[in-house]
Amino acid sequence: MRRRDFITPIGGAAVSWPATVGAQQKQPLPTVGYLGLTSGSGERDLSAPFLAGLKESGFDEGRDVSITYRCAEGDAGRLPALCAELVQSNVAVIFTGTTVATVAARKTTSALPIVFAIGSDPVHLGLVSSLNHPGGNITGISFFTNQMEGKRLGLLHEIAPKAQSIGVLLNPNNPFFDSQLKDVTDTSRVLRVNIHIERATSEREVKAAFQAFGQQALLVGSDLFFFSRRAFVIEQAERFRLAGI
Repeated sequence: MRRRDFITPIGGAAVSWPATVGAQQKQPLPTVGYLGLTSGSGERDLSAPFLAGLKESGFDEGRDVSITYRCAEGDAGRLPALCAELVQSNVAVIFTGTTVATVAARKTTSALPIVFAIGSDPVHLGLVSSLNHPGGNITGISFFTNQMEGKRLGLLHEIAPKAQSIGVLLNPNNPFFDSQLKDVTDTSRVLRVNIHIERATSEREVKAAFQAFGQQALLVGSDLFFFSRRAFVIEQAERFRLAGI
């Protein structure tokens, strides 16, 4: 082959390369759907460890992955519709950080992968078949905080051993209310301490509970309603000078 014959095809190909490269479309980033219970600003604060974990795994937001937030502003009733929006927007996976959001996501889709980080027992809730073999489209981590009320009561008793009575604030709408109530009641008998249980499902009822507690120590049960209003609960505890956990 003559040198001129060899160079000509390459030259022709070189002229066409920019057009070929320019025609390629930039591939969209995979999207994670973040389903939260509290406000958007609150969820962004809570999602900091989540974002850090993604980065440690090589996924930097905006560079390797995009995140679509849907937040219920404290209204759990909005979660199914918000999750449906995430499904319709074709996210690659849905992340949930609360029990109610996880339950809503599980009821909304059986196809999209769901990853959760919750404090409840996922087997008891029917989210997974077992801890070792979750099955289906859902997996994650549980901290089992709803089963720790007795241990937290014992720790509070050590912190405030002179408290004549310990106030216990629980949310009767919590799906684990019965087990929480039994846990603290059984533990109080073992510790031989008096407990004063108050139920609250609103800020008005929380205020009334603190009025009823008086001067004593306080255990706030693990609950998303209380957590989403933690600043308000802490303010009330400071107002009545209660040692709390």
